Amino acid sequence: MSPRSIGVVMNGVTGRMGYRQHLVRSVLAINEQGGVALSDGERVLLRPVLVGRSAAKLEKLATDHGIADWTTDLDAALADDDNLIYFDAQVTQARVKAVLKAIEAGKHIYAEKPTAETVEDALALADAAEAKGIKNGVVQDKLFLPGLLKLKRLIDGGFFGRILSVRGEFGYWVFEGDWQAAQRPSWNYRAEDGGGIVLDMFPHWAYVLENLFGRVNSVYAQAVTHIPERVDEQGETYTATADDAAYGVFELEGGIIAQINSSWSVRVNRDELVEFQVDGTHGSAVAGLRNCRFQHRAATPKPVWNPDLPVTARFRDDWQEVPDNAEFDNGFKIQWEMFVRHVLEDAPFPHDFASGARGVRLAELGLQSSAEGRRLVVEP
Repeated sequence: MSPRSIGVVMNGVTGRMGYRQHLVRSVLAINEQGGVALSDGERVLLRPVLVGRSAAKLEKLATDHGIADWTTDLDAALADDDNLIYFDAQVTQARVKAVLKAIEAGKHIYAEKPTAETVEDALALADAAEAKGIKNGVVQDKLFLPGLLKLKRLIDGGFFGRILSVRGEFGYWVFEGDWQAAQRPSWNYRAEDGGGIVLDMFPHWAYVLENLFGRVNSVYAQAVTHIPERVDEQGETYTATADDAAYGVFELEGGIIAQINSSWSVRVNRDELVEFQVDGTHGSAVAGLRNCRFQHRAATPKPVWNPDLPVTARFRDDWQEVPDNAEFDNGFKIQWEMFVRHVLEDAPFPHDFASGARGVRLAELGLQSSAEGRRLVVEP
C-alpha cells in the first residue's frame, strides 16, 4: 500500500527548537522511515509547509532539505484544505494570535509550550479548540526522555513504596554574549519579549510532576535575575529584565514534596543537564535525560556523620543502573507520531491544550509567589 500524505503547516521552524527537534528530527525523520504507521497498516507521510517572517531563511531551509512548500503568508497556508495540521513553534508572544487563526480555519493544532503567556489566553485557546471541535495538543517532550521512562517503570512497578519527595536540578551556564556567544536567544532574557525561566520551565515541571507523581496542590517560588546585563546577537549590551533562575517548592497530592531548581546561571556538576532524585520508603532513584540509577532499601548503606575523619565511601558505587529493556526513539518524534494518529484515527493523546493551560497556570502562580513572597494554592 503506497503511503498518502497530509500537509503540515509549520510556523517558527527558523528557530532553534522548531528546526532541530520538530522539522529535522521529527517530521523529516518520520518521512525517512516511511511515514507514520496507522493501526490498519497504512502509512502517512507528512508534507511540511514552512511558514515564517523571513523569506530568505525559509527558502534556504527548503532548499537544504528538499522541501517544496514555504511561504511568509500564514493565511494562504491555512486556506489550503490539504493542510490538515498547524504546528506552532514561534516565540510565545506570537503564538496565541496565530493559533486562533488556525483554529478558525479548522486545522488541528499542535503547539510548543507554553501555549500562551497568561492563563487567560491559554484557557481561551483550549475553549476555542473545543468549540470548533478540532484536535489539539501541546509538546510535553520530557515525558519521553529515556531517563524519565525508566523512572516511570520503577514507579509503575511499585519500587519506591510510598514516595516521599522529589528533588530536581536543571540548568547550565548560558554565556553572557560578550566574550563568548550565548547559547540561547536574547529574547529569553527580556520579560517584555516573553522571556524568563519560570515561563519556560515551570510548564515542563507541571506536566512532569502531574504525570509521574500527582497533581500540584501548592507552589512557593523565588525567581531571580542573577545576570543583570547581557549582549545580544548584534553585539549590543541590553538589560536582562527576565528571571534567569527560579527555585521552587511544590506540594503534590499525597503529601509528596518536590523541590526543583532551574537556572541558566549555574555551572554543571552532575551527570546530566537535568536530574531528578526520587526518595521513597522502599528505595530511591536518580533519573536524568538518558540514565536512571536506583538504590533499594535493602542495599542502602548506613552513613555516620563524623567531620573529623575523611570520607572513604564512594556513595555512588552503591547505586545500580536501570537497564534499557527497550529501544528509545526521539521524544519529539514519538509525540508527533502520536498526534498524527490522534488526528487521523482518534488514537489517545492526553497532552491537550487544557494540560498546556495547567502548565501556564503553574508558571503564573510561580511568578506571583515570588513577587508576593508566599506559598500559593493551585486550584483544581
